Amino acid sequence: MTTLTPRPPYTQDELQSLYPPGLDLQLVQILLRHGERSPVSARFQNAGLPAFWPYCSAVTQLKAAVLDRSSNTATPHQFSTLEWKRRLEAFGAHDEPVIARGPAGELDAICDMGMLTDTGRVTTYDLGTRLRHLYVDQLRFLPPALADADSLYLRATPIPRALESLKQTFTGLYPPHTRSPDFPAPSILTRAPGDETLFPNDSNCRRFAALSRAFAQRAADRWNDSAEMAYLQKLYGAWMPEDSPRVAVDGKPRLSGIMDTVNSTLAHGPETRLPSKFYDKKGREIVEKIGVEEWFAGYKESREYRALGIGGLMGDVVSRMVGSAERSTADGEYEAAHDLSAAPIRKGTAATPIRFGLSGCHDTTLAGVLASLGAFEGDKWPPYTSHIAVEMFHKADHKRPSSRAQTTTPAIPPTEASATTSSSSSSWFGGLTSWFGGSSSVKPGAPPPGIGRKATTDLTADEKRKLEGYYVRLRYNDAVVKVPGCSKPGNHLEGDDSFCTLEAFKSIVDKYVPKDWKAECKANLGAPAFPTKPEPAGY
Repeated sequence: MTTLTPRPPYTQDELQSLYPPGLDLQLVQILLRHGERSPVSARFQNAGLPAFWPYCSAVTQLKAAVLDRSSNTATPHQFSTLEWKRRLEAFGAHDEPVIARGPAGELDAICDMGMLTDTGRVTTYDLGTRLRHLYVDQLRFLPPALADADSLYLRATPIPRALESLKQTFTGLYPPHTRSPDFPAPSILTRAPGDETLFPNDSNCRRFAALSRAFAQRAADRWNDSAEMAYLQKLYGAWMPEDSPRVAVDGKPRLSGIMDTVNSTLAHGPETRLPSKFYDKKGREIVEKIGVEEWFAGYKESREYRALGIGGLMGDVVSRMVGSAERSTADGEYEAAHDLSAAPIRKGTAATPIRFGLSGCHDTTLAGVLASLGAFEGDKWPPYTSHIAVEMFHKADHKRPSSRAQTTTPAIPPTEASATTSSSSSSWFGGLTSWFGGSSSVKPGAPPPGIGRKATTDLTADEKRKLEGYYVRLRYNDAVVKVPGCSKPGNHLEGDDSFCTLEAFKSIVDKYVPKDWKAECKANLGAPAFPTKPEPAGY
């Protein structure tokens, strides 16, 4: 519900079970929730909680790229770095400007609302070190050092805490001493808010906003007059605003807002604590249970909810796996390429297969992904710095669809395998570049090639053969999760239904990938929100 307590690293026996011989790990995509943050709104000042928190040291040492024409006027686009620190200003008693102060009068390191804190930077960096331990030290899937980031797909939502968490995780995965001295700046993909699908985008999707309101109202109707809400009223009622004294799902603040503040305070120091009643164990369990139902039940019950809330993202995730299976630039290399303007995207010797992806996102992303796959069980809200690992494997004894030479990396190679240094890290993927033969007509502004977005039901026999021998497995906070539809005969690796065939996984996701997300966001605006018949997730 708040700070994640990570499990210990996998033992050798666990690794042998999780990464069995005969399966080669080929592509890993990590969806990570940002780290600990300040509340998104100032609440409960009447309970002694400071509005401004002094936990954001990063704002005291900011750097900005600024155009500098003083040193060389012949270079009109010469940039230098401006170092600066930020102070927050707020309204005073009579609307005069005042400097925001922390609980002990601090003026610097003050967090804005919803900002990644020092604690959040630590936990996301630590997530990166755990990923490094697994994928570099234990599995030898990634090289220990990098000359460039060509094999990595990096993306974040436009919300700063997600981007900063991505940077921290990347730094933990590849700290500065593991990058070559001339390591080029990695590309981090972002989108305009109106195009964002890395989280459920109700602000820019009217139909999804309507669905969200309907499911939230259903939760309010179900719980507002319950014995559980009466219990919460006894706990929190004394600190509710005078003009909105009732604790309710749709109260002011909303019940989910109370949960947000409680979780944020629990993750930080004693200077920013609420009265003890807010941390009542039974009360927190009730709030979490209701919050999970309000926010995530729609993914379990409605195909349209899944499609508009998380379908676009899942279509992207699957498309990258299919691109990797096809050995095309649709594995993410299309987006991560250094210079799309210089020439058409090529699938020749210059291409580097994407092996690892990091996407900085949110709790609503992770729960939405799992719930849309029928794999979100219980009533637990995703803690800060939670992550989902979407791993794709190739069966070692299965012939690949191309006769071109290739190099594969065993899941658990011999311990005597030599380490890759920064000077040779690019060669780690050198053998894999032979996957990409010939050239593509894809140009900047055109979609990447391949069958990733083509519905499984529309694939030809030859296209389906490209997916054979590939398997998908999900881990959530290092625990394996299973997709119910993958348990059907023929849909999983023999003897282990946590390994879904790529074709079956794609078929399950295809059912809720929108054909035109923006058009569907504008459609059915007056239609009923709830499906007329069951539409269970994960099949």
